[in-house]
Order: sequence, then C-alpha cells, then structure tokens
Amino acid sequence: MKILISNDDGYLAPGLSALAEAMAKIAEILVIAPDSNRSGCSNSLTLDRPLSVTRAANGFYFVNGTPSDCVHIALTGMLDFAPDLVVSGINNGQNMGDDTLYSGTVAAATEGYLFGLPAMAFSQVRSGWSQLECAARIASEMVQRRLDGLSKPFLLNVNIPNLPYEDIAGIKATRLGKRHVSEPVIRATDPHGREIFWIGPTGAERDAGEGTDFHATASRYVSVTPLQIDLTHTAQLGVLSRQFS
Repeated sequence: MKILISNDDGYLAPGLSALAEAMAKIAEILVIAPDSNRSGCSNSLTLDRPLSVTRAANGFYFVNGTPSDCVHIALTGMLDFAPDLVVSGINNGQNMGDDTLYSGTVAAATEGYLFGLPAMAFSQVRSGWSQLECAARIASEMVQRRLDGLSKPFLLNVNIPNLPYEDIAGIKATRLGKRHVSEPVIRATDPHGREIFWIGPTGAERDAGEGTDFHATASRYVSVTPLQIDLTHTAQLGVLSRQFS
C-alpha cells in the first residue's frame, strides 16, 4: 500500500510525526505538509504566487502554502503513481460539526478525494497532543480495516478522544453535529494605534445529540463521519426551478 500524508499544523507538528510513524509500519509513505500552521484555511489553493517544495532533514517535504496545495502538488507534480490512500492529521484539536468547513486537516483529505482517491482525516478531540500514541494506533487500525461496502472513493472524518487506548469505548459511525454561531471578534490595537480584530472562539454545541460526532466523542468513542462534497440544496431545487419555468 502507498499512502500520501499531509496536515494543517505544519511539517514539524507532533501529530504529523506520529501519524507518519504509524503509517510507515504498514505502507510506503510520502509526507508533504505546510511549512507552518495553516489551521482554518479550508480548501484554499494558492493562486497569487508560485510555491516551493523543500525536503526537511526528517525526509518530510514542506510547502509554503496550504494543505490543499500540498496534496495538489503531490498528485499533479511530484508523484509518478497514484497513492492508494490520502491521510491527513493527526490534528491538534477536534474537527467536528460545522468546523469541518473551515478545517485544513479535512481539506487535505478532501483534495485527495476530489482526485478520486479514498481519504481519511484524523483529529484529536482536545488540543495539546495528550495521548497521541493512542490516536496514532487507532489511525493505523482504521487504515487497515477493509471498510467493505463503502463506495470508492470515500472521505472519512475521524475524531479521537484524548484517552489511553484501553479507555476508548469503541468506534461509532456518526453524523456531523452543529454549533451556535461563533463568539464575537476580539478587538485590540496594534503598536501603531490601529484597530485590529482577532477571530473569536467557536460557538457552543447546538446539536450534540445521540448519533452526532460530539455525542460519540463525549461518550469516549472514536467518531467516524462519512463526508460528501455536493453542496446542492436539493429540497429547494424544485421550488427554484418553478420560479424560473
């Protein structure tokens, strides 16, 4: 098996190293990640400047761009073969509910999915890298599962509680929960007296009921959510069609 690995925390992130180490035991790997933290950049591609690819001392490649840039460059310019799987992470903090729209971790996996490859994004529920060895072990086990019955390609979003392996209750297939709107921006002043704004923290959970990723991870389960890219609001399509008929 050949696996392409990326993330959004940057090529020096402990989560990326742990994921690469786990994947290297079961597959041939290539790691290409951003040169710095690109959290929250979603699926953006860098189109206003050229990008450079550098090989680090540990063998990873890093790019002065986004997670999507990394996977895109690997699949269209670096590799002379198609990987069997694209994996992203392990992210420093959760990517659940509406957060998946902003997540660079999910975006890296999504870029592989858009190229017709199976892809998986891995995140820990809490920031700080605690119990990272457990998360890497679970990621390895999930990659080795046959996942029979899933259509190819698939895109899976996996969130892992920061717990010792023996305290994980199991794995649950989930849907995305929902959050309230984000907290207000934080106003500040720069050294020149100009007003600046920091994006505020995410809002509280609004839909965290049974069956959601929020509920599963709060109950000590690993949450696995299958994602799709079609944004069409099919329920309104018929209404809109009648408006213009």
